[in-house]
Amino acid sequence: MNQFRLLVAVVSLACVASACSPAAEQRENPQPSVAYQLSSYEDDKLDDIAGKPQQLVIIDLARDAAASYFTAEEIGKVRATGKKVLAYFEIGSLEKFRPDFEQFRKTNPDLMLNEWEHWEGEFFVKYWDKRWWESAVKPRVDRALQAGFDGVYLDTPLAYEEIDLKLVRGETRQTLGRKMVDLIIQISQYAKQNRPDFLIYPQNSPELRHHTGYTEAIDGIGMEELFFLATDEPCDKDFCAENLREAKALRDAGKTVVAIDYATEPGNIATACRKHRDEKFAGAVTVKPLDTVPPPCP
Repeated sequence: MNQFRLLVAVVSLACVASACSPAAEQRENPQPSVAYQLSSYEDDKLDDIAGKPQQLVIIDLARDAAASYFTAEEIGKVRATGKKVLAYFEIGSLEKFRPDFEQFRKTNPDLMLNEWEHWEGEFFVKYWDKRWWESAVKPRVDRALQAGFDGVYLDTPLAYEEIDLKLVRGETRQTLGRKMVDLIIQISQYAKQNRPDFLIYPQNSPELRHHTGYTEAIDGIGMEELFFLATDEPCDKDFCAENLREAKALRDAGKTVVAIDYATEPGNIATACRKHRDEKFAGAVTVKPLDTVPPPCP
């Protein structure tokens, strides 16, 4: 009997040491929680986001996704809460609702390519052309720098996969990938010359790391739908596993991975949060319109 009690005591002590309780299983994620909102800012201001507990904030460069840009004072108030703030914009495509769309199309019609099948009103561009850098990308980087953002969050690197090859004779997916990486490197070098600690986060297309210079140019990567496709659909397709492998390789190279999963069912939210913790990814579980900020993972 005494031996049995001794065994129970030893097992109990081991359980305490290894944190067997349910609360301990939900260990804290060492990476920051993320607020990702691109529209419907309360009263067109950032006060609501500033009051959120998330440590990393991704917002559009403009409050209305058009011509009304956030000011340095507004960004400064969010940063004063201890948050890092990234400015979202696209580098491989142009949306019709952007204020520079009509002027760009009128001035540079030869740079406009096919419309994105999955997003009506969004067109891919010849992002490797100097005119795209001068008229679209550089001004956005300049605006992010002037407004005091901590960095940029660059969407549509995947343009290299979606451009209709019939419209760009002589190009291949490989050459287009190389040119996308060259653009990301150009953004990084330009921004960091102005501010060395400025953060560069492309979104998706982690396989671009196989191109020379990509990994060195970035500080992290945003990865949508690693675990749940929009919305509440487990990501179990082959490309999901491939994206996860590539994202983990970037994590192992010292880059922050921001996982963005789309789920509303409590069980799926809990699963996504657990996977973010297990992989040591920063992250958010949110809604596809990206028009609100759900609570962070526990």
